[in-house]
Amino acid sequence: MGVFTREMEIISPIPPSKLFKAFALDFDTLFPKAIPNAVTTVKLIEGDGGVGSVKKVTFGQGWGLNYLKHRVDELDEDSLSYAYTVLEGDMLRNIYERIRFETKFVGAPNGGTICTMTAKFYTVGDVEIDEEQIKAETEKRGRAFKAVADYVLANLDA
Repeated sequence: MGVFTREMEIISPIPPSKLFKAFALDFDTLFPKAIPNAVTTVKLIEGDGGVGSVKKVTFGQGWGLNYLKHRVDELDEDSLSYAYTVLEGDMLRNIYERIRFETKFVGAPNGGTICTMTAKFYTVGDVEIDEEQIKAETEKRGRAFKAVADYVLANLDA
């Protein structure tokens, strides 16, 4: 098995605690509202929503994926960080055993947030990885992040 890591940094004018709440705590209800053409439903399959919980995310037409199941691995309100692992679904494409996403929200000098996202792709056996495919998956996640952050910014009082 090989492990390929990709990092991305996104800056937002929204305070870190607000973004953490949106992405880590309110994911199930917020993502289908913020990007309904991409995420149609998020269902809790196992657990209470905290660490160890498993969720099924169903995607809309044209997103290139049907569904994925992920497990919440970390949810730390003190450090404003969370992590989850994709265990099943189209995203794995019989190439990856799993994909782990780690996200950390840190205050920026302007009162906003510097969000650091790390994706770790664990391959099945000795499968050759296409760097362009990993880049495309990471960029897709970045676009989704921006769409949700824009939704939060437009609905700060919600």
